[in-house]
Amino acid sequence: MSEAQTAAAPVAAAPVVKNTRTLVGRVVSDKRSKTVTVLVERRTAHELYGKIVAKSSKYHAHDEKGEYKMGDLVEIAEGRPISKTKSWTVTRLVEKAKLV
Repeated sequence: MSEAQTAAAPVAAAPVVKNTRTLVGRVVSDKRSKTVTVLVERRTAHELYGKIVAKSSKYHAHDEKGEYKMGDLVEIAEGRPISKTKSWTVTRLVEKAKLV
């Protein structure tokens, strides 16, 4: 074996980056097992008047270990359907909830 063949093997084993949608939102419910509800807010211009308005959407995301709690800022990624309403998975914790 030459050095070129052994050096080429680790390059081929590089992780594949998938082109999936990711969103950042706040956990508003963690009452169900392995599922959190994430509220994602975005700011858009009104179609007619041009005023900046806040729009929001709720997504059900899979949380296998149950480690994310209400108020946490999390990143979710789209994936295969897990249940009827759940096709997003929590990928990472952006910010822990603040205690009041």
